[in-house]
Amino acid sequence: MKLQEMFESLPPEWPTDLLAEIRKLVHESRRKVVVLDDDPTGTQTVYDIPVLTEWSVETLCTELESELPAFYILTNSRSLSHAEAAALNAKIGHNLLEAGRRSGQDFVVVSRSDSTLRGHFPGEVRALAQALQQEFDAWLIIPFFLEGGRYTVHDVHYVAEGGRLVPAGETEFARDVVFGYRASNLREWVEEKTKGNVRADDVASISIEDLRLGGPDKVTERLTTLRHGSICVVNAASMRDLQVFVLGLLRAEALGKRFLYRTAASFVQVRAGLAPHPLLRRADFDLPLGRGGLIVVGSYVPRTTAQIQALLAQSDVCSLEVRVEALLDNERWQQQTRNLAQHAEQLLGSGRNVVVYTSRQLVIGDNAEHSLNIGRRVSEGLVSIVRAISTRPRYLVAKGGITSSDVAAHGLGVRRAMVMGQILPGVPVWQLGAESRFPGLVYVVFPGNV
Repeated sequence: MKLQEMFESLPPEWPTDLLAEIRKLVHESRRKVVVLDDDPTGTQTVYDIPVLTEWSVETLCTELESELPAFYILTNSRSLSHAEAAALNAKIGHNLLEAGRRSGQDFVVVSRSDSTLRGHFPGEVRALAQALQQEFDAWLIIPFFLEGGRYTVHDVHYVAEGGRLVPAGETEFARDVVFGYRASNLREWVEEKTKGNVRADDVASISIEDLRLGGPDKVTERLTTLRHGSICVVNAASMRDLQVFVLGLLRAEALGKRFLYRTAASFVQVRAGLAPHPLLRRADFDLPLGRGGLIVVGSYVPRTTAQIQALLAQSDVCSLEVRVEALLDNERWQQQTRNLAQHAEQLLGSGRNVVVYTSRQLVIGDNAEHSLNIGRRVSEGLVSIVRAISTRPRYLVAKGGITSSDVAAHGLGVRRAMVMGQILPGVPVWQLGAESRFPGLVYVVFPGNV
């Protein structure tokens, strides 16, 4: 389907901007938005919001008691097995529950995942819901993500490619070795992911017509009549659609309804009441002279490979390739990582920009868990290289969700960072905390599929 034809076929958007009323209800609710992010790219729509890589009860109390409307907890659960992801979500849920009791602060929880439907659903959401010990009226599934060109219309989730809309189940993302799927219709996707335990006909839906013709009142009506414990998918083709939904959602919550959100990044911005923010500019950064920038690439999707080819065509970039097969060989691991780190150190110290990237031949395992272990091993190799570099780079760009998470948490020792904003649509920039190896470093989190 052509993108423009789809837009023209829909009813007109709701005519008025609703952000002011959303912000009013967010303030009145006094509920903090807590985002469990299965990789760090979920910060791609917010600004001036902290992101944590640890979740002790004491740390969570501090964030719940702050004046900021939201904070992120980086779980990186997409790099884990299903059992590990469920256990981690359960642990964080228990800690959040205890932190809420100690602080007296109420909160709502977003399980933020991939806008192309990859992730541990429903396992980690179920574990989180059980740990929070709340009776949720429904789980809300909202994968709309404007900056990435992800739209949900008539319950079908689409990925924009050029001027076309491709059903998500027909894209490269649906062929993911670990998180692959077939259904593009979200109700059918729920049935597929729950292995038939939830039938597509039993999944509720908030339609585009509900949003654009019925408005917030229709959304509230639909949400308040959901059967307890149900799953509801939400259609959206614009940020105004999301505003209409969130206002209706907040009104439903004010009536006592409680929901657990499984969403992409755009929802967080609206639910937290954040106004649109301009892209960051060169003047927003304090970049020291005399040192090179470091770019670390682990993502293997075709879009990233094309971007690497464009990057390597630049005359001011020195390339260092990490051979994946060497990382999978215990005898060659140490030699390769040590040599590449030394080479990168020399180049950065001389003021050269350096890209450290994994070889482009995808290596997969015999099954999903084996493939996850291979990915983990590759990420550990990249982390080892970054950890061995003692020269502070001018900036650091990490390409890929798992890569950027592991480099931040394990390569740089980040425990808390602030999201400054976005340098390109969907590409967030963090400023690293004082506890990290390079305090204040500009850290660009570049998603693999953007």
